[in-house]
Amino acid sequence: MAETKLISADSHVVESPDLWTKWIEPEYLDRAPKLVKDKDGGDAWQYRPGTPPVPLGLVTTYPGRTYEAFKWEGARYDVVNAGAWNGEARIAEQKVDGVEAEVLYPSQRTMRHFMLDDDDNFHLAGIQAYNNWMAQEFSAADPKRLIGLAQLPNLGVEAAIAEMRRCHAFGSKGVILSSWPAGGESISKDDNAFWEVACELNMPCSIHLGTVSKKQAGKAQATATGQISAEPESLLTSGQKTVATYSTAGVIDMPPIITQTIFSGLFDKFPKLQFISVESGAGWVPYLLEQMDDRWWRNRHWAKVELAKLPSDYWKSNWFLTFVQDFYGVKNRHAIGIDNMMWSTDYPHHICDWPYSRKIANEMFAGVPEGERAQICSGNAIRLYGLEA
Repeated sequence: MAETKLISADSHVVESPDLWTKWIEPEYLDRAPKLVKDKDGGDAWQYRPGTPPVPLGLVTTYPGRTYEAFKWEGARYDVVNAGAWNGEARIAEQKVDGVEAEVLYPSQRTMRHFMLDDDDNFHLAGIQAYNNWMAQEFSAADPKRLIGLAQLPNLGVEAAIAEMRRCHAFGSKGVILSSWPAGGESISKDDNAFWEVACELNMPCSIHLGTVSKKQAGKAQATATGQISAEPESLLTSGQKTVATYSTAGVIDMPPIITQTIFSGLFDKFPKLQFISVESGAGWVPYLLEQMDDRWWRNRHWAKVELAKLPSDYWKSNWFLTFVQDFYGVKNRHAIGIDNMMWSTDYPHHICDWPYSRKIANEMFAGVPEGERAQICSGNAIRLYGLEA
């Protein structure tokens, strides 16, 4: 695989230590995340006074790191790979890894700090500060290698459209939806104005492991803090629950989102609209496509689900996915759609294989024809985002 171009369609950044002091409007600085120490002396972000700090550990990496060394606490900005927040350093780390470019996503825990706040002005200020930092500082080191996507606010359709237009004007290649544009618990007609502009601007819409409305997130937070009925005591430890969740990431949340977009007739109204299922894997897709087609065919008349083509055809024309390590998905790539799959590293998060991404990719794509390998490892990302080949 030595000559195959590798473009990671899903990588991440961690906010730089000075992001908020440099980029957020001064009147909001007192409520912006604060850099503090975790219990092991590592660096962590505290989002609100009196709340536990959120460490850097599993969202960063460093040379020589092993699985046995994984832990949340103790990581420091002066020790972990600086490419997590510095564009120049990131380029050097890409070259070590054999990666030519990355499509970049933020830390969603940071985005949620702003998006769940009741002050709409603070909400927007934080999202815009991040987008400005990404475009004008981090990606500015080399926009061809560091492809920043714009995080959108959860303040209604008009605010989402305004921020998409603003970010498109300074070069963002797509947008990240952490909630539906109108803020509902599911897709709705109120979102249509947003989809129209996304098509107009040719801005693909990424969904990273699901969407959540402010109402839903509030319920989850209330449960965690004991404000409503607590979860019954579980057989699983906290760590076991976490690994169980990691094992099903995307498989639970993304199929309902995909089916909502398809069975609602969204793509008959907006045939140019492009979605990306991010970090959700690929191996489960053939079963979903089979079941969508079968259930639609049997029930389309009484349920009045009127579509211009088969449900699986909309997957082929309007959905992409990213995967990290998915040998099963690569093996079944024809059933998934070679034109719909995009390889990724998730760098610098703990599941990444840096600096051995090329080695692992070579193993995963063993026996795959070079043309198909190139399409999945870079060609689809180039086509979707309009990158230089």
